[in-house]
Formats: sequence, C-alpha cells, structure tokens
Amino acid sequence: MFKLYRFFVLAFLLMLGACASNKDVGETRRYVEPRFNEQKPIDLLVSKVNIVSDFTPSFTRPNVEHLFPVSLERTAKIWATDRLHATDFSSARTADFIIQDASVTEKLEKASDIFHKDSLKYHATLSVVLKITDPNGSTAQTSIEAWRELGIPADMQIDEKEKYWHEMVEKLMVDFNKKMQENIEQYLNMYVKDSISVFEY
Repeated sequence: MFKLYRFFVLAFLLMLGACASNKDVGETRRYVEPRFNEQKPIDLLVSKVNIVSDFTPSFTRPNVEHLFPVSLERTAKIWATDRLHATDFSSARTADFIIQDASVTEKLEKASDIFHKDSLKYHATLSVVLKITDPNGSTAQTSIEAWRELGIPADMQIDEKEKYWHEMVEKLMVDFNKKMQENIEQYLNMYVKDSISVFEY
C-alpha cells in the first residue's frame, strides 16, 4: 500500500512539472514586433505580393541586430504583410518587396574624461525596394533607406538595453512607414487602386 501511495505521489509531481514546463514554453514574449494592420492597406493592382529578404546577418560585431529583442528584418516583413495587399487577381503583374539591408551596428565611444561614462552608439539601417513587374517587360520601382541612431551608457543593464533597442526599432518603422507610403503614392501611384494622386514630371 505504501509503495502504491509513493507511485501516485510521484506521478502527481511529474504531472505538475510537465504543466510548469508547458507554461514556460507558452509565455508571451516581453517585446513583440510592431504591427501596422490598423492602418489602411495600400491596395496594389497586382495579383501577388512577394516578400523577399536579401539580407544575411553576420552574427559578428560590430553588427548586433541578432541581439535585439525584436528583429528589424522581421518587422519589415510584417509591415509588407500588413500594408501591401494584392487586389487585381486577373492581372499578371506582381509586386516584389525586397529587403536589402536590416542591420544594426554597435560602436563603443570612450568618455573624454573621468567624469563621464563610456557610451555605446547604435546605427540601424533598413533599406528596401518595392518593384512592380509586368509580363510585357515593363517595371516600376521605388526604394527607401531609413535609419536611426541611439546612444546609451555602456554599463547599462541588458534589460534596459532591450527596452531602448525595442523603442529604436519602433521609431525607425514609424519613419519608414510614412516615407514608404509617400514614395508609393508618388512613384507607383498608377499601380495603386483608386489612387487620386497626380504628379507631374
């Protein structure tokens, strides 16, 4: 009887451990990539939007984009998914959203005197091309390079660094979102559904 009791106690403890492990796995991330699905989508007169990345992280300093709690590259892909919609499925035209650069570099700057702290300077760059291709051979495209810089004390704790890194990506994407929409309206307006923008060249 005692052995049977021990068996049930052990089984119960194992079950609790499994539940705890599952809870840990299912915990929400502290930071998530910003979304843009609450904004009006940009309806393109194409049959498909291809989202492509030509950027390959080096995973070596001075590049540190792999350390960020949110990925600039993934955020750019989310932007394209949220904002660029194909609306002309009878057309053979396609749109290619190509990420060329989504890097972040880190540079240590020594303090000029003992009364100041060393600092870390970050430079984030997002370079993207949006290209419309027609099967008759004609193409139209616009490109944008958005960047942002950040300076923080070198001895800042990692949890505080992550907070500033996340804010850096969010602010860069606000700039990117505004500029990319302006570029599309100016240079690709003939491929935007119900576009009322008219530009003279």
